[in-house]
Amino acid sequence: MKTDTEENRQFRILSALGIIFVVAGHLGYGVFDLGGVFPYYSFHVYIFLFVSGYFYKDEAEKNIGGYIWKKCRVLLVPYFLWNLFYGVLAQVLHGIGFSLGEVLSFRTLFLSPFIDGHQFLYNFSAWFVPALFLVEIINVLMRKILGVLRLKYEWLIFIVSLIVGMVTIQLAIGGHVWGIYKFPGRLLLMLPGFQMGKIYKEKIETYDTLPDGIYFLIVIGVQILISIFNAGLAFGVVWVTSFANGFAIPYLTVVTGIAFWLRIAKLISEMPVGSGKLVTVGRNTYSIMMHHVAVFMLIKGIFYLCSSLTPLCAEFDRELFFHDINYVYLAGGTEASKWIYLLSGIAVPLLINEMLGKVKIFVGKLISTYGRGL
Repeated sequence: MKTDTEENRQFRILSALGIIFVVAGHLGYGVFDLGGVFPYYSFHVYIFLFVSGYFYKDEAEKNIGGYIWKKCRVLLVPYFLWNLFYGVLAQVLHGIGFSLGEVLSFRTLFLSPFIDGHQFLYNFSAWFVPALFLVEIINVLMRKILGVLRLKYEWLIFIVSLIVGMVTIQLAIGGHVWGIYKFPGRLLLMLPGFQMGKIYKEKIETYDTLPDGIYFLIVIGVQILISIFNAGLAFGVVWVTSFANGFAIPYLTVVTGIAFWLRIAKLISEMPVGSGKLVTVGRNTYSIMMHHVAVFMLIKGIFYLCSSLTPLCAEFDRELFFHDINYVYLAGGTEASKWIYLLSGIAVPLLINEMLGKVKIFVGKLISTYGRGL
């Protein structure tokens, strides 16, 4: 286990893998799902919940106000600034023929992010940020109350949250989680993922010592059996839908998916060469989550210009480009062209984050210099 002053490379790399799966998933590109054995949508959202739960510290319950303010500053403030940016962008693009995104309003700026997070579409992947914020607030308040009642036991918290999550799934299967009910349903569905990270750190990590060969044999074997006997493992966290296998299998696939990639992350972290880039990606998951869909649109915009100004890309579908955020143009008709989107969707947000970092440093120096002058 790492100390507070050390960077946990394994979990940085796990976060990097998770965001790569998110980007690939939005392209419908199963290049990393091991031939369908580990479908992204059966676990990838929960990687970030697992990581967040792992790094949760009980000290937060001593100063809940400070904890909530920190989470607002780190998660919500940048989210709402970018939400405003993409809201304005959507309005500008409406003026030139795009139908993507809703109209800029108080609701789409401040309420929709918590309700569904798909208000402007160009940043729809960031729906997870306000949801994670709420899960973390629910977690700290719940733990504080249980502490006062002397019922704060990790296994109890995990089991109860898991039961609540499975009840939510069963209600969704029965058609009872619809409309506004998807808002609380999503949070209850996500909460066990956060608790998995916490209980792994507190109760399981010390015993996670199986040799790699046996470990992968068990995890992959269980996953293959799940795949054989169930009707598709993917499900939709944001919309609380597509539960084809009852209330328990979704969480089982969350466990197997995270278990597999957690050990892969550990192996990569021990490599003397090659892991540094993934660590960098893992430090910038927020930016990648926020911007990669917009980067996809930028890439498609380049293809659109090629189709309009040159004989190239003649099969580009301009109608879908203007009206369907999920349209992916395959250059040359080959799936391999999705690598253009995938690499750009990761690299460009990294550049955005780096540029913003430099701007903050420059502004900080200006303020410091100006302050001394006064």
